[in-house]
Amino acid sequence: MGAIYQRGVKPLDSNNNTQISPERAQYNGLAKKQYIRALFIHRRWFLLLGGCVVLLFVAFFIKFLFQPAVAATLVILLLTLLDYILLFFVNGEVKAARIMSPRFSIGDENEVSLIVSNSYPFKVSALLIDELPFQFQERNFQKSVIVGYRSEDTVVYSLKPLSRGEYGFGYLVCFVSSPIGLIRRRFKIAEPAVIKVYPAFQQLRKYQLLAISGNTLTGVKKVRRLGHSLEFEKIKDYVQGDDVRTINWKATARSSNLMVNTYTDARQQQIYCLIDKGRNMKMPFEGMTLLDHSINSCLALLNVALLKQDKAGLITFSDKINDIIAADRRNDQLHRILETLYKQQTQFKESDYEAVWNIVHRRITQRSLILLFTNFETYSSLERQLSFLKRIAQRHLVCVIFFQNTLLKEIHESTPDSIEGIYIKTIADQFDLEKRLIVKELRMHGILSILTTPQNLSVDVVNKYLELKARPMV
Repeated sequence: MGAIYQRGVKPLDSNNNTQISPERAQYNGLAKKQYIRALFIHRRWFLLLGGCVVLLFVAFFIKFLFQPAVAATLVILLLTLLDYILLFFVNGEVKAARIMSPRFSIGDENEVSLIVSNSYPFKVSALLIDELPFQFQERNFQKSVIVGYRSEDTVVYSLKPLSRGEYGFGYLVCFVSSPIGLIRRRFKIAEPAVIKVYPAFQQLRKYQLLAISGNTLTGVKKVRRLGHSLEFEKIKDYVQGDDVRTINWKATARSSNLMVNTYTDARQQQIYCLIDKGRNMKMPFEGMTLLDHSINSCLALLNVALLKQDKAGLITFSDKINDIIAADRRNDQLHRILETLYKQQTQFKESDYEAVWNIVHRRITQRSLILLFTNFETYSSLERQLSFLKRIAQRHLVCVIFFQNTLLKEIHESTPDSIEGIYIKTIADQFDLEKRLIVKELRMHGILSILTTPQNLSVDVVNKYLELKARPMV
C-alpha cells in the first residue's frame, strides 16, 4: 500500500514503520522513475518473443524443435537483460539542444536544429519526438538519428507557420536504443519553449535590392522615366554615357572641363499603408487569411520605402481606427511597424470608411501616397465607400489594393461540360466582371488600383511603388 505524502510530515518506511527523510523519499522516487518509467520495449522485442511463442507451439507437434525454441527464448531474455544494463547502469546519457530563432516568419520555412550528443561508450540509435505547437496539428512528428561513440549529430527540419501569435513547443523526448536494440530508454532532453510568429520579415531581403537598383521584379514591364525628380544631388565631371542634356554650362566654363548635374529621387515623402481588418479580410488563401497576406505585403513595401529615404506610416482600422503610426524615418521605425503588425487580428465587423477619412483629414496634412489594403467582392460594396475614397483622393495619391478570387478565376478560364458547369461559370464570369468594373470606376475618379492574387501581392505592390517613384508621381 503506497504512502501518502503531506507537507511537513515525514513518510514511514513500509518495512519497519520508521520515519525516513524527505530527501531519501525523493531519491527513491527518482530512482523508480529512472529505472522503470523510462523503460520502453522496442517493437523488435515483441516480434522476436512472438516468434519464440510460435516456435514453442509448433514444438508441441514436432518434438525436436522444443530445445531450440527454449534456447532462443533464453537468449532473447539474456540479451534483454544485457540491453537494460547497457542503457541504465553504464555511465552515459544522451543530451540535446533545440536551436531556433526566437522569432518565426509567417508563411516562410523556418529552420529548427536539434543537436544530439552521446556520452555512452557505444553507438546509439535515437528516436527524437519534438512536441510541436498545436497550431501545426502534427501528431506524429519524429526524427531518427544514429549517434556514434562519444560524439554528436545534428537533425534539421523546417516549419511553416500560417498564423501570427505565440507558438509553444513542448519537451523534446528522445528514445535511445543500444546496438542490441531490444529496449529503449527515454530522455527528456529539451525544455518547453515559446516563440513568436511575426509577419514575413524573411522576405524583406528579397526587396532590398529593388530599393537600391530602382528596377522592377522579373516579369513586370520596365518603367520609362518621364523626367528628373526635383531634387538636385551634385555636380560631377562628365563621363562617357552621361546625358548631355544635364551638362552644367556655367560650371563647365569655370572649370574648363565638362560638368554635369546629377539628380536623385525625391526623398522624405510620406507613404502610408491603410489596412482594413473587417470581416471581408477573413477570407483564407493557402492557409493564411487575406489580412495576413496584406500585412506581409505592407511590411515589405514600407521597408523598401524607408530604404528609398521616404517616410513610412501605418493605419489599421475596422469599425473604428485601431493603430496609428505617424510617417517617419526614425531608426526604429521598421521595428515599431513590425511590432504593431504582429498583434493585428481580423474583426468580424463592417469597416467604417468615414472614420478613415476623418483620421486621414486630421492627421495626414502633407500630400502622401496612401495604399489601402482591402477587398471589394462586389461593385455595390465599392459604391458604399466610394464617396470617402474620393474625398481622400482630393488631397492624396490613393491606390486601392484588392484581391482576385483564384478559385473563380479558374472556373472562369475552364470549359464547362454540363448544365451545372455552365451555370457555375456564368456566376464566376459575373464576379469577374464586377472586379473589372471596380477597377474602371476607381480609375474614373483618379484613384489607382491593384487587382492581384494573394501570392503576387507583395511583388505587385512594391513594383507599383517603384513605378510611381520613377514617373515621378509620389
